Amino acid sequence: MKTVERFSNRVENYVKYRPDYPQEVLDLFRNEMNLQKSSVIADIGSGTGISAKLFLENGNTVCGVEPNEVMRRAAEKFLQDFPNFKSINGTAENMTLEASSVDFVIAAQAFHWFDKAKTGNEFRRILHDEGFVALIWNERQLDTTAFLRDYEKLLIEFGTDYQKVRHDNITKESLWDFFQTDFRQAVFQNSQLLDFDGLKGRILSASYMPSAENPCFEEMLIKLKSLFAEHAENGKIEILYDTKVFYGQI
Repeated sequence: MKTVERFSNRVENYVKYRPDYPQEVLDLFRNEMNLQKSSVIADIGSGTGISAKLFLENGNTVCGVEPNEVMRRAAEKFLQDFPNFKSINGTAENMTLEASSVDFVIAAQAFHWFDKAKTGNEFRRILHDEGFVALIWNERQLDTTAFLRDYEKLLIEFGTDYQKVRHDNITKESLWDFFQTDFRQAVFQNSQLLDFDGLKGRILSASYMPSAENPCFEEMLIKLKSLFAEHAENGKIEILYDTKVFYGQI
């Protein structure tokens, strides 16, 4: 499956069950990168609009660049109340934005899909001279609770190419190669509290997990139900994340 098409059958679950980003991310942008309400943001691989919403609520103009039509249309619906959202059919390597037209380039849950060399050139082209790049991930904690340890085992057991595409394969060395200068890192705590339907939707939003037509699908759901029954408290499961932001000028 082409990278661009991986999430086409995941959009409904992605919109409903992927975690938001904590408000501390905005404080970081304001305090460390001089984010103003007048700042223009290019959100690359903007998906269904979760990361764009954080900046739109701050009053910013956001250009959401997304090559997957299904996800792009979902973002347009999700963000329809924000006139400052501009939906763009483009890729990280060819954004179709004008040169020196944005103050920030962000990529949330997306950078690990990009061609790094071509992306770097395109980021530099569209940024103002003093502009910043910020790469953002909600990184699920793997072993801080019994549930998270068992959940990780389930993903490894049933994930089709989980080990290959997981975003924490991005190393500091590869980030250094991309920024080609000093970059900084910030980490914030984040979480989701989900009932079983929410947990099911969360796991099905991942492109590496079996979809309904897969022979392993029903077995996966049975094990997920068992896992939920074992670990849920008051009918809910908590997924803990580290929201990581790597930022600098390139």
